[in-house]
Amino acid sequence: MKLILNFFSRQFLIRISLILRPVLRILYKGTKYVDPIDGSSYRTFLPYGYNRVRKNALCPGTLSLERHRLLWLYLKKTKLLEKNISVLHVAPEIIFIKKFKKITYWNYVSIDLKSPLADIKANLYNLPFKENCFDLILCNHVLEHIEDDYKALRELHRVIKNKGTLIAQVPLDKNLKKTFENKEVINPRDRNKYFGQYDHVRVYGLDFYMRLTNSGFSPKKIDLLKKISREKKIKYCLPKDEEIPVGIAIK
Repeated sequence: MKLILNFFSRQFLIRISLILRPVLRILYKGTKYVDPIDGSSYRTFLPYGYNRVRKNALCPGTLSLERHRLLWLYLKKTKLLEKNISVLHVAPEIIFIKKFKKITYWNYVSIDLKSPLADIKANLYNLPFKENCFDLILCNHVLEHIEDDYKALRELHRVIKNKGTLIAQVPLDKNLKKTFENKEVINPRDRNKYFGQYDHVRVYGLDFYMRLTNSGFSPKKIDLLKKISREKKIKYCLPKDEEIPVGIAIK
């Protein structure tokens, strides 16, 4: 798994996964674990990780990860899936894009600079939208790839409506008070060593929420795991310790 993730590009992995998913769904069919996003069940989930491989992380039939399944439960709990809203999805994940496009309540559009899944090819520094367009922006595990994350956050703030919701999951190290970044680290091997992945440019610390504040958002730490039973955490293969960063736009 580590070899595959570090050797092949994200775009290639997306394309090949579209072919493999139906096969993996059959091969790993069972009843022990469930993906809450579509209700499909499996005898096991697959290991996943660029450096530290996590057991039972990747759902073989949907390719969802722990954070995706947790986010889905949050969207259901808050009833965001049932609201008439305009939604911008940055770097759309395979598991979500078809589900979101079928939500009749949503006016949904996805963007990415390179992904074959996205509706629009766009740079996060210069979005092709007018001000105050979106009620909800999903920008999950994107900002750690962006050289100037403040510029990206300000652009997201520009296109979101007042009191709109930004969900911005990132890999966050709770042992770090301050985000670790070094612009001189540009080699993929060095980035993998210092930032945990070859295409990451920083490791976020607890000050990530202050970055949201400085970009015009009122941040919240959503600890949904506290409200989920141990049985469901195991059955859904949820993360052991993860908060969902949410920012409410202030204008």
